Amino acid sequence: MLAGLLFALHDADDRPTMLTATLPFGGVTLIEYQARLLVAAGASQLVIVVARLTPELLGAINRIGRRGIAVDTVRTAAEAAEKLHPLAHVVMLADGLTTTEEMIGAFAQPGSDALLVVPEDAAPPGYERVGGGMVWAGIARLEARRVAELAALPRDYDVPSTLVRLAAQAGAVNLLLPQPAMRAGHAIGHGGAALEARGRAVLSAMVAGRSGWFDRFVVAPIARALIPVLVPRSIPALGVAAGGGALGLIALASIWFGHPVIGLGLAVLGGIGVALASVLADLRDDAGMARGLAAAALVLPALTALLYGDAEMRRSAEGATLALAFALLLVAALGERAIGPATRPSWWGSAPAYLVVLLAGAIVAAPTLGLTAATLYAGATAAAAIERLRRQP
Repeated sequence: MLAGLLFALHDADDRPTMLTATLPFGGVTLIEYQARLLVAAGASQLVIVVARLTPELLGAINRIGRRGIAVDTVRTAAEAAEKLHPLAHVVMLADGLTTTEEMIGAFAQPGSDALLVVPEDAAPPGYERVGGGMVWAGIARLEARRVAELAALPRDYDVPSTLVRLAAQAGAVNLLLPQPAMRAGHAIGHGGAALEARGRAVLSAMVAGRSGWFDRFVVAPIARALIPVLVPRSIPALGVAAGGGALGLIALASIWFGHPVIGLGLAVLGGIGVALASVLADLRDDAGMARGLAAAALVLPALTALLYGDAEMRRSAEGATLALAFALLLVAALGERAIGPATRPSWWGSAPAYLVVLLAGAIVAAPTLGLTAATLYAGATAAAAIERLRRQP
């Protein structure tokens, strides 16, 4: 059983009326984001140690509870020990921590006590020392009995700090924080302005890690700007997807009526809208919606490419463009199947990336060249993906 231990104790440095845990982060509150990471890692219970229950914190806790996970708020280690199953593995996150799914996933695996650490001379002030020139970097895997051991101590002990020390004294393994995680926004802090900057970095990493250069260089910057605006206004992912779908329908109509450049451009914009909707669904842990949007993100480019090939065939009275469009679909589908949910290298293609290639061909009035280039690009991506599968044990 995996349980999460979170904290809502510190006031924000630059917003003294708010807890750090309730500061905005990526369009939600920080503690909601932390809970999302733990739920994605398989946690079935969350215990939140609180100093006071503010309206913002109560709202965040209620929203976390809607994710289908048991959420308990406690004020002391003794109360926390009562809530935790004695055989549970506990992943503890520091108050004010921002991190990524990869880091949480590494600590969600069964095992003995472990602490994420960073060299003391490379860490900002205020990090908890664990000895050996290292400081705690905000994530710990603990046996539930560590919380019970803390409950036996006087109540004035600081809960997270003492748990780290108890784990260190019990021989916890020190795991060094990777440099890529720091660049992706992993840090501990209690300032609202700094948290906002880290939120942009984490959101960018979340989007960029999905599917190659199109998400990294096109979708990610747009998501950084729009997601923090969309989420607080409770705009549903389905509404954003509907906007992308509407653009897609206009794109198809434009191609049909002989305006391929406009149509392909609108199709690319529609794909961006669907991608943003997918990010929203992911942030809200709506797995069913995310799967549906993933399918829609493939269907729209496929229809666009087929209609483009057909329109150019009718215009030029040659069948090459439609044949190339079918070839593009077959090769791209093979590549998508080989890639699956795995992360793509930045150069690999994706459905919206192939549309960009088609758009470039349409702009220079060379549809056959654009379709040929997109098919070759999809073929290179599929070949690389199949080769990666072959090399896997």
